[in-house]
Amino acid sequence: MKNKYTPVLIIIMIFGFVWVFLLVKAGMERVKGENIMNKKTVVAEADKNASPPDVETAIFAAGCFWGVQEYFSRVKGVIKSESGYTGGTKKNPTYEEVCTGKTGHAESVRVIFDPKVVSYDRLLQHFWELHDPTSLNKQGNDIGSQYRSAIFYTNPEQEIHARSSLEKLVKSGRYSQKIVTEILPAKEFYTAEEHHQNYLKKNPYGYCHIDLRKATDK
Repeated sequence: MKNKYTPVLIIIMIFGFVWVFLLVKAGMERVKGENIMNKKTVVAEADKNASPPDVETAIFAAGCFWGVQEYFSRVKGVIKSESGYTGGTKKNPTYEEVCTGKTGHAESVRVIFDPKVVSYDRLLQHFWELHDPTSLNKQGNDIGSQYRSAIFYTNPEQEIHARSSLEKLVKSGRYSQKIVTEILPAKEFYTAEEHHQNYLKKNPYGYCHIDLRKATDK
C-alpha cells in the first residue's frame, strides 16, 4: 500500500535541493564578486603608486634644502620636489645625524619633472643660478659638508649634460674662484622628515638663503 504522504515528501525534497543549489550558487557569485573587487583595488593601488609616464628625476644639493625645494617647486614643469639626504654611507639617516657631518650625506632635493615642459639643461641653469657653486661646504649662513654643492645624475645622459654645463660655466668666466660643485652618480635618496617637507610653504618667513624670485624668471 502506497504512503499517501510520499508525493508531498518528494516535492519537499525537490524544493530542498533547489534551495540548497540556489544558496551555493549565490555564495559562489558573492566570492567571485569579491575577488573581482579585490583585483580592482590592487590595480587601483598600483596605478596610484606608479610614477607618471614620461617624467624624469633630477637630484641637486645646493645648501639648506628648505630653500632649494621651494625654489624648484616654483619652476614650471616640475611636478614634485622633495627634501632629503643622499651621497653618504649611513642608511636612513636622521636630520640630526646628517648635521654632524659624519654620515657623508648632503642635504639634497629630488626633482620630478616633465621633460616636455622643462629640460634637464634648464634645471641645471636654475641650479647654477640659485646658489654659489664656488663656496666649499657653505651656503648662506650654513656651514658643513652637508651643505656642499653637488649634482647627482640619475643616468649617463644627465652626467654628460651636467659636465657640459659645468664646462660652459667655467669658460664663461663668470666666477673668478674655482667651482667646487661635485658631479656624482646618484645614490640612495632618503626622504627627509615630514616637518622638513615644503618647509617654506608652512613657514613663509622661515630662513632661506635663495632668491626664490628667480625660479619664475623667463
